[in-house]
Amino acid sequence: MNIAPRYLGRGSWLARRDPRVLILVVALFIFTVLQVWDGRVIFGLLLVAVAYYRSAGIPWRQMRRNWAVVFVFIGFIVVVNSIITGGDVQGLPAEQAHAFFQMPILGTPVSAESISLAVTLLMRYLAMATIGFPVAFAVAPSDFGVAFHRLGVPEKFAFGIDLTFRFLPSLANDLQTTVDAQRIRGLDWSAGTTGFLSRLRHSVPVVVPTVVHAIAGAEDTIDAMDLRGFGTSRRTWLRHLAYERTDLLVIAFFAALLVAATIGGFTGVTSHLWTPPFLIDLAGR
Repeated sequence: MNIAPRYLGRGSWLARRDPRVLILVVALFIFTVLQVWDGRVIFGLLLVAVAYYRSAGIPWRQMRRNWAVVFVFIGFIVVVNSIITGGDVQGLPAEQAHAFFQMPILGTPVSAESISLAVTLLMRYLAMATIGFPVAFAVAPSDFGVAFHRLGVPEKFAFGIDLTFRFLPSLANDLQTTVDAQRIRGLDWSAGTTGFLSRLRHSVPVVVPTVVHAIAGAEDTIDAMDLRGFGTSRRTWLRHLAYERTDLLVIAFFAALLVAATIGGFTGVTSHLWTPPFLIDLAGR
């Protein structure tokens, strides 16, 4: 487990913040977004998330695949949600919906309200993903453990989180090493495969040694920690964390958003789905 996560936001404004700020911002923002159903407010929160993400200075060319996966995954969730719910919108009877047409075969009605709900969910999930990426790429790899511990997480769990962030890139590196070793020996597991099941069968010679190596590496790490007396007494951390004024202002800003969203939800200002009038007009034609 000697492969450090990609520290793409090194030196950026957000990377200079206390790592606890980035973790707290994610928690505050998610609770904020989950309370809002008004698409106009969600769009404003999405702009806040984008500005926050840009302050991390993460290069786009190194994040294209990550964002492609996010867009595909979120789009899939939104489409499936629309199909499963049958076009129903919470709090609105089906006969009052402004329907455009029904999907062939499925019979799911597509209405102005269902389109508004899908767009709102899409923006909501994008905002949460955007606010979360800096935690993975703008926090120094050596700061994960101490950051979670200083937030109140027990030290064993905090150190486990630290190892988890290091384990994932290490596993990817082991997989690539195994694939290269197999190709040198004349085995290309991806060659001649046309379907998912075929690729799954051909991947066994690659997956098995990768998993075995990962288990062996985990056992070596456990032995090394036991030999150093990990868990026998209170652990000290070399990294000292202290909030600066800017850190407190950032936390206060997102805490204020949470308070505003909570008040808006209780008063009904932001707890109802907003449908653009032009969609209703189009459905009425």
